[in-house]
Amino acid sequence: MIRKAALLTALTATLLAPHAAVAEGAAAAKPAKPRPADAAERRQNTPLVITSITPDVPRERTTEIKVSATFTNTGNAPLYNLRMRLRTSPNAFGSRQEMAAYQSGEAFQRDRASLSNSVYITSLGAGETFSHEFVVSPAKLEQYRWGVYPLAVEVVNALGQTLGIQRTFLPYAPRDTKVARSRLSVVLPLVDVHPRRDEDGVFLDDGLREAVSDKGRLATLLTLVERTSSAEGVTWMVDPSLLDDVRRTTEAYRVRSGGGTRERDALPASAPWLERLREALADTSVFATPYADPDIAALVHNRMDDAPAAAMSAAAETGRALLDRDVPTDVAWPVNGVIDHDGLDALAGVGVNRVLLDERNLPPATSDPAGDTGGTGDPTGVTTGTTTTASATPTPDAVTSLTTVYGEVTAVVADPVLSQLLGRDVSAPGSAVLARQRFIAETAMIAAEAPRVARNLAMAPHRRWTPNPEYVTDLLETAASLPWLKLTPITSLEPPKKKTPRADLTYTDQHRRAELPRDYLKQVRRVAAQAELTTAVITGDKPQRFEDAVLRLASSGWRSDLKAAKAAADRIDDVIDRHISRVSITGTEQPRTLAGQEGVVPISVHNASDETVSLRVEVKPTDRRLLKIEPYDPAVLIGPGQSQPVQVPLSAPFSGETTINVQLRTEDGRKYGPPVELTVRTTGYTGIALVIVGGALSVMLAAVTLRVLRRRRKRTDAAQQTEATGERQGTKAKAHEG
Repeated sequence: MIRKAALLTALTATLLAPHAAVAEGAAAAKPAKPRPADAAERRQNTPLVITSITPDVPRERTTEIKVSATFTNTGNAPLYNLRMRLRTSPNAFGSRQEMAAYQSGEAFQRDRASLSNSVYITSLGAGETFSHEFVVSPAKLEQYRWGVYPLAVEVVNALGQTLGIQRTFLPYAPRDTKVARSRLSVVLPLVDVHPRRDEDGVFLDDGLREAVSDKGRLATLLTLVERTSSAEGVTWMVDPSLLDDVRRTTEAYRVRSGGGTRERDALPASAPWLERLREALADTSVFATPYADPDIAALVHNRMDDAPAAAMSAAAETGRALLDRDVPTDVAWPVNGVIDHDGLDALAGVGVNRVLLDERNLPPATSDPAGDTGGTGDPTGVTTGTTTTASATPTPDAVTSLTTVYGEVTAVVADPVLSQLLGRDVSAPGSAVLARQRFIAETAMIAAEAPRVARNLAMAPHRRWTPNPEYVTDLLETAASLPWLKLTPITSLEPPKKKTPRADLTYTDQHRRAELPRDYLKQVRRVAAQAELTTAVITGDKPQRFEDAVLRLASSGWRSDLKAAKAAADRIDDVIDRHISRVSITGTEQPRTLAGQEGVVPISVHNASDETVSLRVEVKPTDRRLLKIEPYDPAVLIGPGQSQPVQVPLSAPFSGETTINVQLRTEDGRKYGPPVELTVRTTGYTGIALVIVGGALSVMLAAVTLRVLRRRRKRTDAAQQTEATGERQGTKAKAHEG
């Protein structure tokens, strides 16, 4: 009885412990399509980990293949009577679709448990880990021909229930089987997560401080750039606006904080980061994205056709200045690798002759781009771009040609599975091993599809990735060592003589909805028009004061944070309006007086900016019946901090008060700032005043003349009276003498 009770207790523990300890077994037994976050969480907590598989590619039937794995009891109770074993098959996969189905657990019957390659685990305490290395060979696994074979490590309990399983692949490439080397091009992005600045010197946040630090995203990317600087077939796509942002932080800068800004000291890591990047990219294949990585399709769809050219020009100029070398812009990588014919025409119009596209954008002619992608949720974190079917669909050549209004453009289509493996998150234990093994197997399967045909292949991760430099470097070194691959720069990939049939560019409603929205770009378009005005009025060299800021508003990085994008657009709009208002009409509160029916009214324009501006002053009466504007010279040239009057001749048939509208305009007639209304007062009394003054003068003259005549008459009368008196006195004197 005691023995039976003990046996029953042990059996109960064996049966119940797996359910408390691991959920992975149930997930493997009943595969589903989990959400990406759920799949990532399960991978992180997987108790079974394949830690290594060597060698990369067995070339002889007797080559030893070593598969190492660990199993951890993640529960709170011990586990008993477990078995770790290999699952293999002598039958190679017939297609990449079969591989995807096997990896996801949909074709779990493709392998079988190996009795000879298993190990017994008597007990495993809570938190304990069991490790084992299996040693096999192609001959022992009954694998005889070139191909990719299933391989899995499984842990089961005494009842055969799966507690953990990891599926992967085992390629076998006998030396006596010759295959053509396919050309593989690798494109790696150096693009920021979102624009950092709104105005030229004002940062939206202080995220660059962490990004360029030792463990920051940009520091990690720099490490990868340095490690791949001499790798063949690797091309870097660099957004010059990112370099521009880092350069700006080599000096003191301002960061938005609350309702204002605060000063920040220069980042000590910024200058070394730029210098190291400059050295690493000196002899590397590198191309520039348009400045700030704009949403080209959205711009073209919203009547911002000039923006791509401006972004390309700014990218070339900034890249040359900060990398000390010419940085070509004739290879383009649209956001998410998706573009339509309008966007492609726009790119071709600014000199692009090669584009990197997603397979969903330019699918093979036989596939359904809108259908189920299948193959999701496998332990390598890879989804496939093809449906799981019984028929094998060979991998199409990556290179083809597309027709634009400017001629043909070479299209390079990135392989979706290889691209996801390149950008894989390998933070979970064992995930790097599985992803690397999947990469080897996928490329081997491509070679097996058509052994005598050398195809073009390309892979590129998500443009705003955070890579693991060790993993990516190891993957590239592995690719360079594989006997069926040759790493080749993207510019050296040419369309095959027999082109792969592909459907037309596929741009769905979902792609349209993913663009920067119409109402937002309407605001950006207005900001761009206002920004262009500030340049149009400047004489001589025209600084692009706000052009880069406007280009940053069009960045595809805003797709994931539209609220922040609108706030940035509002701020730049306000800054531009304030800049425009620095050139203005002065004395608007004072009425102008026209003394009479005709006269000249001075209108003064003040320039508070630091550049000389050239404008035209347009004056119009609000009521043409009361006031007429005579011909005048509207052009004004105003130096910094100066004012310039414009003499405007007016005529008014009636006396009274009216208004005129004054509008500053650029030389080509565009409005510069809002109109200003001035008051004009007219008297109309000039003729009457002259008559009155003339009459008054006549009266005064007559009065003066009369007074003069009177005075003369008085003098004459006085003289005559004096003479008469003298004569009388003389007569009297003579009489007296007599």
